[in-house]
Amino acid sequence: MTSRRRMIDALEGETLSPPPIWMMRQAGRYLPEYRQTRQKAGSFLDLCYNPDLAVEVTLQPIRRFDFDASILFSDILVVPHALGRDLRFAEGHGPMMTPMDAADVARLDAGRFHEHLAPVYETVRRLRVELPDKTTLIGFCGAPWTLATYMIAGHGTSDQAPARLFAYREPEAFGRLLDVLAEHSAAYLIRQIDAGADVVQIFDSWAGVLDDAAFETCCVGPVASIVRRVKAAYPHVPIIGFPRGAGAAYSNYREKTGVTALALDWTVPLAQAKALQASGAVQGNLDPLRLVAGGRALREGVEAIRGALGSGPLVFNLGHGITPETPIAHVEEMIACVRRAAS
Repeated sequence: MTSRRRMIDALEGETLSPPPIWMMRQAGRYLPEYRQTRQKAGSFLDLCYNPDLAVEVTLQPIRRFDFDASILFSDILVVPHALGRDLRFAEGHGPMMTPMDAADVARLDAGRFHEHLAPVYETVRRLRVELPDKTTLIGFCGAPWTLATYMIAGHGTSDQAPARLFAYREPEAFGRLLDVLAEHSAAYLIRQIDAGADVVQIFDSWAGVLDDAAFETCCVGPVASIVRRVKAAYPHVPIIGFPRGAGAAYSNYREKTGVTALALDWTVPLAQAKALQASGAVQGNLDPLRLVAGGRALREGVEAIRGALGSGPLVFNLGHGITPETPIAHVEEMIACVRRAAS
């Protein structure tokens, strides 16, 4: 059985030993070869939209670590960018956009949406040719709620208060915004699958700041809309949902959205993760700081996840993206621990 098939089989519910492994943000600043390529690009967005360089940085962690999956190098905010919103990445400040108001929702322009994203689709096509056949290729998008938080505030905030207030004060405009983002995010994922993606993941990085009712409206509904559209085109392609910080709301998320597998952040207790695994595959959920620490903290974290979740369908991963200060030797140690201990 190839690793490409193993990854998909795990997502579809098979228990495998050792489990497939990859890392969120595995192509990133912790790698010296990434930092060198990033300097050549000129800007982060130039790197995302340059297929030659995007392919190169996507392949770098596969060459080093032989992960079971490779995730397209891009950014979730290319979708609002393709809808006509301005976007730049300021060093030390992250993404910056002009904040939106209710009137701006009607001005979103999808006329050149796929043309704008053509370099991303070209990157996916090249990756499927250049990646080993055994390596699963993951495409992705941001969930509508998370995209909306950046579009409304113009930048990241600690509690996404601007977007939450917008949703309460302007529910019709906010609903239209979520609908537009769901429709075009689904189209974006379908084009990635057309180009060669084997699996797709939906990142809802700010799901954890909402109350119960808002979680249903802002997170569950739009993601369910994306999943319906993608599955109508590609019913057998696995979809991973990652509602980071959802806590107790994880329990019904898979059933309500239709995602194939749940990616879990590191705050999800392993007893809860085991209960979630009874309904299908889970992915995660090592604390990224255990990977930074290495040694005993890393080994104990890996062993705890394997002990709790290794008897069910599992894709081993971090509970969020790898951080830039992570030593490469610790990544090697984690992979060896997952694969050696489970063999």
